[in-house]
Amino acid sequence: QVQLVESGGGLVQAGGSLRLSCTASGRTNSLILMGWYRQAPGSQREMVATVTSADSTNYADYAKGRFSISRDNAKNTVSLQMNSLKPEDTAVYYCFAKSLKLIGSNDYWGQGTQVTVSS
Repeated sequence: QVQLVESGGGLVQAGGSLRLSCTASGRTNSLILMGWYRQAPGSQREMVATVTSADSTNYADYAKGRFSISRDNAKNTVSLQMNSLKPEDTAVYYCFAKSLKLIGSNDYWGQGTQVTVSS
């Protein structure tokens, strides 16, 4: 099992910045992918950004140029630097991790952290 704990959400004005952090604990030796998803009220959960254990990154189109994901494999952390925030970025942000098992993989989610961007 893997446990994910997020921190760093909050209230910020449009144009501001926030940094989200997530620390994984437990069986972390096979985390092939970590990242962030978000879910706004009335919307489906969507991918924000992901990073592999080899530091290959993937961003949603709306995140490109504004958000930056980074990962520290030694500390089992993944962070999301969010700049130039917009009111439409308001959502609950979830840390995500995928670990390999003998056959297939397991997905893990954090409890979520609220990000609110005021106009």
